[in-house]
Amino acid sequence: MKRRNFITLLGAAVTWPIIGRAQQTVPAVGFVFSGTASSAAAPFVMAFKLGLEEAGYIDGRNVAVEYHFPGGNNEHLPALMAELIQRHAAVIVGDTSPAIAAKTASSTIPIVFLTGTDPVRLGLVTSFNHPGGNATGVTFVNSGLDGKRLGLLHELLPRAKVIGSLLDPSYPASASQLKALYDAAGALGLQVHALHASNESELEQAFASFANLRPDAVVVSASGFLNARRNQIIELAARNSMPTMHFMREFPVAGGLVSYGASVPDAFRQAGAYTGRILKGQKPAEMPVLQSTKFDFVINLKTAKALGLDVPPSLLALADEVIE
Repeated sequence: MKRRNFITLLGAAVTWPIIGRAQQTVPAVGFVFSGTASSAAAPFVMAFKLGLEEAGYIDGRNVAVEYHFPGGNNEHLPALMAELIQRHAAVIVGDTSPAIAAKTASSTIPIVFLTGTDPVRLGLVTSFNHPGGNATGVTFVNSGLDGKRLGLLHELLPRAKVIGSLLDPSYPASASQLKALYDAAGALGLQVHALHASNESELEQAFASFANLRPDAVVVSASGFLNARRNQIIELAARNSMPTMHFMREFPVAGGLVSYGASVPDAFRQAGAYTGRILKGQKPAEMPVLQSTKFDFVINLKTAKALGLDVPPSLLALADEVIE
């Protein structure tokens, strides 16, 4: 594939200031985040750079970070990884799908992953304490929190009986996400209608189906694609006056109703620090997988009022952030 065609196909801002030069002066890091478009990734990029600086690396001075934002178009990842390998990236950093693609493409280039599911089940590492290969990173267990999200949503809407579930079937943890929802729903006496979407057309169809089913609320489960379509999901939910629980803070910040999940910027900071340690010579095989300890419960009161919802004082007291 010609480089010009490759970059056009990817549909993202891609630069190659260091990799592939005849005389490489600083190490290059390939940063691939499928979870959002480049315009919405600033908090994650800043946090990653902060982590690098904690390890003694400043982007543009003694390391060159090259940013790629496929926007959930995972079919382009194998070609991107081949390009990064050809250009001798020192480290590849990515969320779930890019990390799996990198691991498939190379068993030697160090990989730092950020994932909301179990990296052992994904085949990225052999264990949390002893990764044993060329990958390590941060897990922020978003995929295991769907039951907790449903419980919080039930506190917000105690009269709700039917809950919609939006999942991305291409996300490796979608089956466990749905099981967690069904288990929690059974304990709460709720009925769940699960719909799937892994492209824009399916996303529109899913919300059209929700409009016909009229669930009392919708739980959006974690995936890179669904995060990349954050604004579309918020718009569709608002159009249908549909209370929606999300998996990361950035959704209610952008106008969604409520979210519960690990602090993704903090995970990116941790990933940046790990990347710096690898650049200094540490081996991923010997670096235990980090687990996020910072979780955010965020409520957008403006959206709640637009939906005619009264948020219980107990939930407002529990929230880490209330957007008014």
